[in-house]
Amino acid sequence: MASTYSALKIQLMATGENSGTWGNVTNDNLGIALEEAIVGSEDVTFASGPVTLTLTDTNASQTARNLRLNLVGTSGGAQNLIVPSIEKVYIINNGCADAITVKNSGGTGIAVPAGKTMYVYNNGTNVLDAITHLTSLTLATALPVASGGTGSNTATFSGANITSLNASSISSGTLTVARGGTGATTLNAEAVVIGNTTGAVKFVDPGTTGNVLTSNGTAWLSQAAGGGGGGDYIMTAYTSPATWTKPAGLKAVKVTVIGAGGNGGSGGTTPPVCCAPGSVTIGAPGGGGGAAVEYLDAPAIPGPVTVTVGSAPSKTSSFGPFVSATGGTNGTAGSSTSAPVGPYAGGAGSGGTFNLTGMAGYGNTIGAQVYGGGSALGFGQAILGRAAVTPVSNPAAGVAGLDYGGGGLGGRGPGTGASGGAGIVIVEEFY
Repeated sequence: MASTYSALKIQLMATGENSGTWGNVTNDNLGIALEEAIVGSEDVTFASGPVTLTLTDTNASQTARNLRLNLVGTSGGAQNLIVPSIEKVYIINNGCADAITVKNSGGTGIAVPAGKTMYVYNNGTNVLDAITHLTSLTLATALPVASGGTGSNTATFSGANITSLNASSISSGTLTVARGGTGATTLNAEAVVIGNTTGAVKFVDPGTTGNVLTSNGTAWLSQAAGGGGGGDYIMTAYTSPATWTKPAGLKAVKVTVIGAGGNGGSGGTTPPVCCAPGSVTIGAPGGGGGAAVEYLDAPAIPGPVTVTVGSAPSKTSSFGPFVSATGGTNGTAGSSTSAPVGPYAGGAGSGGTFNLTGMAGYGNTIGAQVYGGGSALGFGQAILGRAAVTPVSNPAAGVAGLDYGGGGLGGRGPGTGASGGAGIVIVEEFY
């Protein structure tokens, strides 16, 4: 009868087998197989993939039989070490850079963290923790914070040695502000907690129904709505280019932009062949500047804003990339044969909640009056960008656009045309 083998592949000789050589078999069983299982250590090399260990029917040296498996090589991510499905204990030393799960082919196994050593038990079906309870434990060195300890050998705890604290274990005393506490032993019911530098916190009680929390510039108060006054309001009118910087505490801005008015054209003298001797042509008036109005919440404005104010030759006014308004069209000059009629279009606003178009400038027949275009916020004789009327006398220079964004008027031949009114940017700040 031939030999058989145990689960650890120790050779079990049949009666009468290996006559004269049984001593060799016995020595291999004792000196190799059993010694590996009891005290043996063997390297297991990983190469960016799982590793499977097997046992064959021989009492010669086999890696899977050893008590200690030293995992080395390149793991290339979390991997599996699959061991034979037999009852056996292992000491697993994971020298790889990733966690290695020790398991049977069908079990879930135990994950051994990188750089750690674990004692596991293979029950033939699954690999489990070999130890789950100790009645006592003494450490040679202090347990570090990373492992759930304090990192200290004494009962004095401070600084980085404490990363968490169970509040239920604190029975007395007041935690000061300097230690991350409030400095107070009680908190007023429904009150707002107010900082007090290094002293104990202060409180603002709710007060009367309908009260709101307001600041007087020094302290917070519970007052009736409106009792602390409304928010501050500041208006700035820009008539030349500038940079607007968002102030601290700003809630929103209202921005109004008006483009410059178009220039008026020069007049010309008309010969008798056309009209009565001494008649003149009137240069065409310019169109009024466009306008736009926009409301912007402070968070929507990331930083300083370039303010552009329209004037010749570029008539566009703008508040950064948010809102802008173009200028009115320039009027053309009168000639010896005709008077320009138009219309000469006004500018247009864009980017605003309200985008408005300036009034167009209109010429008329030879010798008659003409009207310049009012700005989009002018509306005839309104305060911004009024339309002017050219003089009746001959010859005469045109009249400049009135206020902001009004169209300039043409001259009566041979008078020169006048420039349009400059643009403006108005920024209203709300706090």
